[in-house]
Amino acid sequence: MIGLITILTLILLAVIIVQIGKISELAGKIRGEEVVNAERNNRTAVYLMIFLVVFLVFCFASAWWYKDSMLGYGPHQAASAHGGSLDGLFNITLFFTGIVFVATHIALFWFSYKYREDKNRKSYFFVHSTKLEVFWTVIPSIVLIFLVVKGLVTWNEVMADIGDDEEHIEIEATGYQFAWDLRYPGPDGKLGTRDFKQIDPGSNPLGQVWEDPKNIDDFQPSEIVLPKGKKVRVRITSKDVLHNFYLPHFRVKMDAVPGLPTYFVFTPILTTEEYRQNLKESPEWQVPSDPAEPDGPQRWETFEYELACAELCGKGHYSMRRLVKIVEPAEYEKWLGEQDSYFMSNIRNTDADPYKGQLLDYEILTRETQLKDEFTSALGSADGTVINLKNVFFNSGSPVLQDKSKYELNNLAKLLNANPSVKVELSGHTDSQGDDNMNLSLSDKRALAAQNYLVKKGVSPLSLSAKGYGEVSPLETNDTAEGRQANRRTELKIISK
Repeated sequence: MIGLITILTLILLAVIIVQIGKISELAGKIRGEEVVNAERNNRTAVYLMIFLVVFLVFCFASAWWYKDSMLGYGPHQAASAHGGSLDGLFNITLFFTGIVFVATHIALFWFSYKYREDKNRKSYFFVHSTKLEVFWTVIPSIVLIFLVVKGLVTWNEVMADIGDDEEHIEIEATGYQFAWDLRYPGPDGKLGTRDFKQIDPGSNPLGQVWEDPKNIDDFQPSEIVLPKGKKVRVRITSKDVLHNFYLPHFRVKMDAVPGLPTYFVFTPILTTEEYRQNLKESPEWQVPSDPAEPDGPQRWETFEYELACAELCGKGHYSMRRLVKIVEPAEYEKWLGEQDSYFMSNIRNTDADPYKGQLLDYEILTRETQLKDEFTSALGSADGTVINLKNVFFNSGSPVLQDKSKYELNNLAKLLNANPSVKVELSGHTDSQGDDNMNLSLSDKRALAAQNYLVKKGVSPLSLSAKGYGEVSPLETNDTAEGRQANRRTELKIISK
């Protein structure tokens, strides 16, 4: 109904305009064309001057009104170290172009007013004016040279790559329709090699080369988390079409081009919480985030940095938004420690694992830290605390230790030698396959084999005991291969401290 009324109103307005034109034409015939043209010219000239004033007032008033909503003004100061340089360059450019904008509009409309048709005035024509040509050639040239040099200096500063020995974090963002695949390096601080030929949407979405050891600890989070004050280098790529890696609050914007890796380097200087506190000072952010919940959190409280795609890459373009969190360095380190390696979570010991059946350096180092933490925690707990020695392995159906068990037992020997007053029991366990008595005997022999190894590493025999429990204490069901594997284990029990 509203649409129909709108259409009818527009039609009626058009009819009125046509009728006014006809009335003006008849009036002209009655009073004479010359008089009517003079009045029309005068009236139009006045209207143009009114429009000029209203237009300029509108431009400045709207800029002032929306200043707190525009990047670079009000609470939206740059959240990166280089952002201030870019904002400053834009402000300088706005200053000079603003002068030209205002001056040309005043000249345009003032000349239309001053030099409107007048039968008592004769036009003056001149062919050449050196002063005028110098004025509009030299001054703009000087301004343009200044802007170009300033822009070049800023560009070189903003687009500089990381130095050879410069400390930084390097992450990777790969765009595709319609999301981002994010990749971080693990404890080694290095991103592994990729090969597009190895991309598998199900198991290897980035085409990581698993034979490259640097890929072992890389992880793929669902959001970007970065520490305040640390330089970050972002590798930017695309799987399909042109995308754009855009972090507006950090003044970061770079195309993601298929087949042509790009990068951007920036340093966050404001955490998410600090930016929220800046927004809190602005009245327009002190309103409910959801109008339907007036008692809910305010708009500034729900603010988040975001990663967006600034290219129209398809119908699902809007869904490429990802959250970005800037935190203090200590919180960042804690977050890093909670992340799981993609290889270890999805590839390890599958058919795609080139190291299947082997212990990796990453696993050895990680397990050393875990065992130390578990042992320290057990010392602080009551006697009887049990630690599962995850990396103690035996040949199938045999009490012979596999060579890769030495890492776990060597680490355990260091801990026991450092705590000579601690007495422990090594216990062997089996699954339920086979004869019960044979399983009990095998578990006893395996516990004794682990004990003998530790004694050879200098652990006092008085602090060690060994006992086999066979199949009587399963951790998981014996109905599955995974459950039986979990039940075949060697444990360490703290007897006394």
